[in-house]
Order: sequence, then C-alpha cells, then structure tokens
Amino acid sequence: MRLPLPQFATGDRAPNHIAEVIETSTTEFLAQCLEPEDLSFPVMPPFGSWVKSVDEESGNQVYAVVYYATTMPIDSIHRARALGLSLQDLREQQPQIFAMLKTEFRAAIVGFERPIAARSQQRFYQYLPPRPPQIHQAVYHCEPQTIVAFSEQLDFLRTLLQVNGAPVEALTAAAIREVYQLRKADREWLVKAGRTLSVLLKDDYDRLKVVLSQIHP
Repeated sequence: MRLPLPQFATGDRAPNHIAEVIETSTTEFLAQCLEPEDLSFPVMPPFGSWVKSVDEESGNQVYAVVYYATTMPIDSIHRARALGLSLQDLREQQPQIFAMLKTEFRAAIVGFERPIAARSQQRFYQYLPPRPPQIHQAVYHCEPQTIVAFSEQLDFLRTLLQVNGAPVEALTAAAIREVYQLRKADREWLVKAGRTLSVLLKDDYDRLKVVLSQIHP
C-alpha cells in the first residue's frame, strides 16, 4: 500500500525535493511529504525552515517558511494508537504502518524570485507573488546560498508577524535563527534584524520581548 501521490525513485529526484503541493492559496500552501523508499517516516521539515516551489505559469520561484507540520493516518476515520514498539520493532512486525501515515506541512509565502533573464542579476521580491504554486508542484528545501541572498532585505519579517493561525513570535524567531546560522553567525545581520523587529513592534513591547528572547546568538 502506497500513498496516492506521484512517487519517484529516490535516485530520480533532487535530494532537496521533499514534498508536493496539495492545497494552495494566495498567502500559503499545504504540502505532503514524499515517501522514502525504505521503511521510515517522511522527514518532517523543521519549524521555521525555508522551502520553495514554483508558479509554473509565470516561472516565479515562490519562497515560504514552514509554520506547521503534522503526521497522521491517511484514513481520517481511524486514529493511530500506541503499540509500545520501537521503530525497529515496527519495521519488523508492523511494516504496513509506514504506508498508512502521511506527513504534511503548511508554509507561509514570504516572497518570490522572477526568472532570471540573460545578463540580469538575481532579484528577490519580499511581498506576495501574483500567484502561489499550483497543485502538485514540487516543493524543495531552499539552498543555503539562496536563503542568505533572500535575507539581505528584511521585509519578510513583517509577513511572518502577520501569519494567521501560527505562533508568529516563535515562527519569526525560528526563521531568524535559521538565517543567522546559515550566514555563519553574522552578528551585523542579527543586529539589523533586531532593529527591524523593534520598528515593526514599536507599539507592542511585550511581543518584541518574546521574539528577542527566543533568538539565541
């Protein structure tokens, strides 16, 4: 029994190809993680991690930050139950379990990149694209160098602070921590991010304090 998603042999897809869009909207998308070839659970992308997909009509690369992830049974009627087995025991005694579960995540769109024309420079736009990714588009982990380039500007922090249905203070802090690590502990960038937050939250000191308390340089 396999998930009803188009699946490809591991060797046929890029290492950072992790999921497929199954629900999409102007501000976010829901993606289902692709199944691994072995008996293990799909890798759940970390909270605050960066992913990308594409709007095929325009060619825009759409960038987003993961704010919610879940693993649940494919069958919405029956819930998973505790079996008291280790993962290795599950592989040996209940291997069908791995095919009966799915991992999904929601990602808030924070910007996009237009197709690069000949002799033009890479340019990012930190506002919502004209269209989100289409259903069944591939979703990838962002390459570190892409996140570093995208985060030169910090307008995406405003978007993260306005995500509906998410713990936005924790999400903003997680995204900043991720970028800070990828920028190899760039203290100057971190100070700039802190100043940007102080402007965005100038009328809400309590929220600002919560975000800053979760950033650990």
